[in-house]
Amino acid sequence: MRYGVAMNTYGVIVPNLARIRNTTTLSRAAKQRLKWMEYSRSHGSNARLTCRHFGISPDVFYRWKKRHQPGHLVTLEDQTANRRPKRVRQPTTDPLTVARVKQLREQYPRWGKKKIHALLQEEGYHISQATVGRTVSRLRAAGRLDEPPIVTAKLAGMKRRSNSKRIYAKRRDWAYIPKVAGDLAQVDTLHITKIEGGKRYQFTASDYVGKFTARTAASHVTSTSASTILDATEKRWPVKLKAIQVDGGSEFMKVFEKACEARSIKLYILPPHSPKLNGVVERMNRTSREEIYDLGLHDLMTIEEHNQLLEEQDYVYNHIRPHETLGLMSPSKYYESTKH
Repeated sequence: MRYGVAMNTYGVIVPNLARIRNTTTLSRAAKQRLKWMEYSRSHGSNARLTCRHFGISPDVFYRWKKRHQPGHLVTLEDQTANRRPKRVRQPTTDPLTVARVKQLREQYPRWGKKKIHALLQEEGYHISQATVGRTVSRLRAAGRLDEPPIVTAKLAGMKRRSNSKRIYAKRRDWAYIPKVAGDLAQVDTLHITKIEGGKRYQFTASDYVGKFTARTAASHVTSTSASTILDATEKRWPVKLKAIQVDGGSEFMKVFEKACEARSIKLYILPPHSPKLNGVVERMNRTSREEIYDLGLHDLMTIEEHNQLLEEQDYVYNHIRPHETLGLMSPSKYYESTKH
């Protein structure tokens, strides 16, 4: 089968039958999933090749492939709204226990579920910490909890912060496909084992296509220290970086975002709990542990000495070390071979 597209209207051609039209406009996400299916079909149903091409995990691809029905493209749409069960189990917490939780929370409005749970246990109530927390949340949602204004204001502030928009970064655009070195770099933070003089952290950037790497060290995880990795890529890579992919860590906000914007580098954020989508830089972090930190090369070093070590190691990685994924060429040699 093949898909026919007319503006935003999608249809399907079935052999020996007329075109079956689907007048439902597909969302942006569904259009991208349709590209996955098209690419897989045109490449011999090679799922692994499709996953590598679009930078998605096999679990995600197979889940949508199972849902996909060529004659009904709406099956590629998110169905979150339809997942709620028709019958929702109602709370079974004893009303007397709920009343006691309410009383304790109003008496000690700054106390969390752990402290309230400890008091309830002493009084002979059989209830878990999680149930205490859920009971407090239900009482608050129903407007049955009398809390001081300072507590409600703090909770409202926490909610606003959690929903605040990033100043520059956007969710990963899966329509953006890196094709050459510099198109996309994955950036991550590596927590190094505590060394003499305090904690140490490494910021790692790995080029998705060319496999170039850049690493910097810092004693604190801040957006200012994270932004040093941008200077390192400019200095150590022969290509201009066009886009960066990061997780939702706070070190990749504020100063880091402004630095990306100033350099006209696109900044993409991955969905929560998706380390597989940052697999290239995760593998680079493992290499750093094996070839630097497990060997103790950083011991007793100052931050300046540590950064000098990482710069030297980056030169070895980018210009000398053979890479199996690049046909046993170094990233620099591979880049030179693909420039023309």
